[in-house]
Amino acid sequence: MKPVVLIVDDEKSARDGLVRALQRDYRVFAAENGTSALEVLASQSVDVLLSDVRMPGMDGITLMQRALANHPELTCIILTAYGDVDVAVEAMKQGATDFMTKPINLDKLELVLGRVLKAKKIELENEQLKAQLDTKYGLENIIGRSAAMQEVFDTIRQVANSRATVLLQGESGTGKELVAKAIQHLSPRNKGPFVAVHCAALSQNLLESELFGHEKGAFTGAMERRIGRFEKADGGTLFLDEISEIDASVQVKILRALEERQIERVGGDTPVDVDTRLIAATNRDLQAMVDEGDFREDLFYRLYVVVITLPPLREREDDILLLLNHYLAVFNKENGKQIEGFTPAAYNLLSSYAWPGNIRELRNLVERMVVLARGKVLDVKDVPIQVRDAASGGSAIKADAELTVDEMEKRMVIQALEKTGGNRTKAAEKLGISRRTLHRKLNQYGLGKETQAGKEEQS
Repeated sequence: MKPVVLIVDDEKSARDGLVRALQRDYRVFAAENGTSALEVLASQSVDVLLSDVRMPGMDGITLMQRALANHPELTCIILTAYGDVDVAVEAMKQGATDFMTKPINLDKLELVLGRVLKAKKIELENEQLKAQLDTKYGLENIIGRSAAMQEVFDTIRQVANSRATVLLQGESGTGKELVAKAIQHLSPRNKGPFVAVHCAALSQNLLESELFGHEKGAFTGAMERRIGRFEKADGGTLFLDEISEIDASVQVKILRALEERQIERVGGDTPVDVDTRLIAATNRDLQAMVDEGDFREDLFYRLYVVVITLPPLREREDDILLLLNHYLAVFNKENGKQIEGFTPAAYNLLSSYAWPGNIRELRNLVERMVVLARGKVLDVKDVPIQVRDAASGGSAIKADAELTVDEMEKRMVIQALEKTGGNRTKAAEKLGISRRTLHRKLNQYGLGKETQAGKEEQS
């Protein structure tokens, strides 16, 4: 689509000449005064305002000020008489991107328009990239409204601006790498690299080389010098997942890197300075490993500066519906489906499940349910049998074959109201339905009168 230029000049010949000169490469609108120009801006998206300064009625600078007040993204170029330097300077102070003197050199005008539009495009792309990064790595991508997660968010915000080492604790699948990326993204190091190493996936010899690099000839097969992850993360963040699995000899080198901000490549003896922030993660009890002699105490205290413990999903009941709906939207889009949601019975079943694999397990389960679903709503029958069996064994409302769907729903409604003290709004949120649907269910099961008294003001 061609860029849009609005030309404002009270001289018809000058206005028409500019229109003819630009209309091949641009969509061009023309106005003879400021009032007409504002009307065009109100009805039409414009990229560049090209306005004369001296016009009867509203002058060009006043027009520009009013235009920018309503359209701050607008690029303004002011046209001035030769030698009118003071006016041009004032225009630039008031927000003009550039100015040109009359009579207009059309070749120069083409160059100026090309330059300002290119700059505008780069600015827009940068804003879009920042928005994408915020979505991908910011706190917005860590889903949770539970009190436990709000505490995690607060700690992330506090620690992000420091250079302190951070230790992330939590079961597998709780989102530790996502938190590490959020810390990096919110920190002054966000323009630097984020380098992740999954320590348990590498043998100890290979891990040492991966972390610290090696010199040519350091070992058989070392045909050239290789830079390690500490150096690659210089100026940014190094994330060591499952740090509990690292051998004692490698732990010593990590300790030195933290204490002295220096590393030595395998096979080398020259210290290399590194400015790398370390974020480590573990799903094991490091203190217990220290007590048992399986982890160095000095490294433990170096890591134990700021500790963020991520709660398991079974302790985040308020977040389960959010996560289910989030991944439903993700996999609807990926698979071209339009599944509308979960039935209350399915939600109740899934909320009572222990989720041993945490968010990773929930994500995979929702993907499977979406891919295999045939209806518009995900019901208990869409939940894998092993999850149904496990959830039914520990649920206050068992999904056994002896209960009809209506009986299960009635029990779930009662349970939700009991948990929320009769607050219908919160009960509806817990069930994943609207308040209107909840009212209908209450009437359907003859519960309306029982819950009406003293609770209406909460609904």
